[in-house]
Amino acid sequence: MAVPAWLTAQPIAHRGLHARADGVIENTVGAATAAMARGFAIECDVQLTRDLEAVVFHDFTLDRLTEGSGKVAERTAAELAAIPMRGTADRIVPLADFLAVLGGKVPLVCEIKSAFDGDLRLTRRTAEVVKAYAGPVAIKSFDPDIVAALRELAPHHPRGFVGENDYHDKDWAHLSQRRRHELRNLLNYEAMRPDFLSWQIKDLDTAVPFLARKAMGLPVMSWTVRTPEHRALAATHADQMVFEGFVP
Repeated sequence: MAVPAWLTAQPIAHRGLHARADGVIENTVGAATAAMARGFAIECDVQLTRDLEAVVFHDFTLDRLTEGSGKVAERTAAELAAIPMRGTADRIVPLADFLAVLGGKVPLVCEIKSAFDGDLRLTRRTAEVVKAYAGPVAIKSFDPDIVAALRELAPHHPRGFVGENDYHDKDWAHLSQRRRHELRNLLNYEAMRPDFLSWQIKDLDTAVPFLARKAMGLPVMSWTVRTPEHRALAATHADQMVFEGFVP
C-alpha cells in the first residue's frame, strides 16, 4: 500500500507522553491525552486478556506498573480495569476505549506484543478493533509472523516490522540463533512485505535500515530516542522518531 504522509509527519510519543514522577504512566489514557495536547502521534502496546480482548499495556506481567501481580493473560479485561496503576487514577483499558479517546485527532502506531509462539489471537482482535476505527492507525510488531498475518487481517492499515541488530538481551533468550539471524537481517521480508520499519536507535546507522530506506523506499522510524545525540542520529538516518523523556 502507499504509505500515508501522517505516518512520518509528527514525532511519536513512546507509549504516550508519560512521566511516572508526575503520575502519568505509560500506555494510559493520561499519557495519550498529554501527547494529544501537544499534537504528537502516539505509540502504544497491546496485550491479550484471558477473555481475548486487546488491552493497552506493554508488559506481560502486572508487577512493574500496577498494584497487581501476575500475568496479564490470566485476567479478563474487566479484572484488569479494576487494578490501580501505581500513583495514578488511570487503569488498563481495552484498545477500543483507547481509540475512542483519541477520536482520530492524532495518529496511533500500535505495537502487538508477542511471545513468538505462533499465537495470532491478539493480532486478530487488534485487526478487528482498528477496522471499526476511522482514525489513522499503523500496526507493528517484532514478530514477523504477526506482520505477515496483518497483510490479510488489516490490509488497509500500514504495517511495520520492529527490529534491531543485537538480539543478545535476555528478552530474546528463548529464540534460536537462526531466528535471531533472520530478524536482524530482515530475512522474513517477502512474507511480511512491511510498509515501514521501526529500528533500534543505536543500530540505525547500519545496513538494514539504510537499504530499507534508500533501496526499498520504506520509511524508517527509530526507537527509542531519549537524548540529543539520539535525536540527531534519527534526524540523519530516519524519517521519524519514537521519543521518550523529553518534549521535542
